[in-house]
Amino acid sequence: MNFPKIYLASKSPRRRELLTQIGVEFSVLSVEVDESRLPDERPVDYVQRVALAKAQLAWENLNRKDQLPVLGSDTSVVLGDVILGKPKNNDDARNMLQQLSGRPHSVMTAVAVVTGSQVLCELNTSEVSFVKLTDADIEWYLSTKEGVDKAGGYAVQGLAAIFIEQIKGSYSGIMGLPVRETALLLNKLSGR
Repeated sequence: MNFPKIYLASKSPRRRELLTQIGVEFSVLSVEVDESRLPDERPVDYVQRVALAKAQLAWENLNRKDQLPVLGSDTSVVLGDVILGKPKNNDDARNMLQQLSGRPHSVMTAVAVVTGSQVLCELNTSEVSFVKLTDADIEWYLSTKEGVDKAGGYAVQGLAAIFIEQIKGSYSGIMGLPVRETALLLNKLSGR
């Protein structure tokens, strides 16, 4: 595939790795958006709104001579109707892992692309099932510090993989950038 060169509105090394994997040339634009959930906002609406906000803010900050598309993405771990964001501390991470223990949960990742004439968004939802975690499992995982900056307090591509019993959906989407949906959006920009 011959994808257009883009800007990535994310600091995530996983998103950079996945774009590189599918052959997308990109430059990183870091943006800070308010990721607070609005009152009564459904998780599906939240994740799409935040992905779009990242892409739109980066687009607005671009030098107008540089008209490359901007891609933004956001990932949320959802248990029922509760969004488990990035843990604030070890106690928060412990609580999240206890909630996920032995239960299936959803991982929603929205991908948005903004240009001067288009605003496109795709959503990927996958299901992840954890085995029943012991207190020792949780304490060991917390000691690795791997889940510190990850939605839900864990990284599917890291050590937490030993806790995952089943995945239904997109592994790359759970990592933070569903490559199929990303390719579809970038192809739409090229008119394919």
